[in-house]
Amino acid sequence: MSPLIFPKMLFSHEEGWSWLMRIHPTVTRLYLSYVVPLSLIPPVMLFYAWYAYRDAMFAEISMGVMLSMCVIFYVVELVMVPVMGAVLRRVGEVADLDLPYQDAFAMAAVAPTPLWIAPLFLFVPSLLLNSLVLALALLGSGMLIYQGVPKVFRVDDEGKSLLLAGSVIAAGLVAWVAMMVLAFVLWGFVVA
Repeated sequence: MSPLIFPKMLFSHEEGWSWLMRIHPTVTRLYLSYVVPLSLIPPVMLFYAWYAYRDAMFAEISMGVMLSMCVIFYVVELVMVPVMGAVLRRVGEVADLDLPYQDAFAMAAVAPTPLWIAPLFLFVPSLLLNSLVLALALLGSGMLIYQGVPKVFRVDDEGKSLLLAGSVIAAGLVAWVAMMVLAFVLWGFVVA
């Protein structure tokens, strides 16, 4: 996916989302060329933060434990995107829409993009800045969902589109919290 298309997806129902639905990338292609590399950013940046700031923030965590945590987090991210694609497809079925898995997966792959890019701010050792960036990334993911629902779900009714976007955002937040909890539980097993 072209990086120039992404900003358009944040602010328009038409621009980037129409292009994505028109080119119709396969699940495998989108997964390997978009999800796999972008979902690598958070664990790599987490490892960087451990390395750069371990004396201040991560003093008790060994390199082996941190590497294990990063790998676990990466695997959980990779699993969560196809699961979210299935969830989005079910959301469409509940709204009496026949959403192909390929389209649901495309939304599940694109929506977390701000959350994947936000950890790049870990280069700056500021908890306040990184908290603000995380909040903006959550907002950006919500905007992507809001802008993408009419094109992905093929809904013209604005009210129905808004309800679907709310359902997708709620499902995404639940998935994000579940992913974090799962990663920390698995990390707890590694540390213990």
